[in-house]
Amino acid sequence: QVQLEESGGGLVQAGGSLRLSCAASGSIFSINTMGWYRQGPGNQRELVATFTSSGSTNYADSVKGRFTISRDNGKNTIYLQMNSLKPEDAAVYYCNLAFLTPWGQRAVYWGQGTQVTVSI
Repeated sequence: QVQLEESGGGLVQAGGSLRLSCAASGSIFSINTMGWYRQGPGNQRELVATFTSSGSTNYADSVKGRFTISRDNGKNTIYLQMNSLKPEDAAVYYCNLAFLTPWGQRAVYWGQGTQVTVSI
């Protein structure tokens, strides 16, 4: 079993900052990708920022220059620093982890989500 524990969401004024954390624990094999997605009211879940299988980062155009994803490999933890938040950034943010098991299956896990609310 794999657990993803998210923290750091909350209410912030437009222009403010928040930092999300996601700690992975359990039977984790070589991590393939790990990152953040979000889902706003009435919207589909969308990629925000992620570490790719090559270790590079990938950001949604809407957050480039404002959000930064980082990680602590020793703790299997990733972070999302969100600056200059806009009302349209309000959503439930989900941590995502994917890896290949030793028997060749792709395992994908999601966190429970953390709410980010941005007030005008």
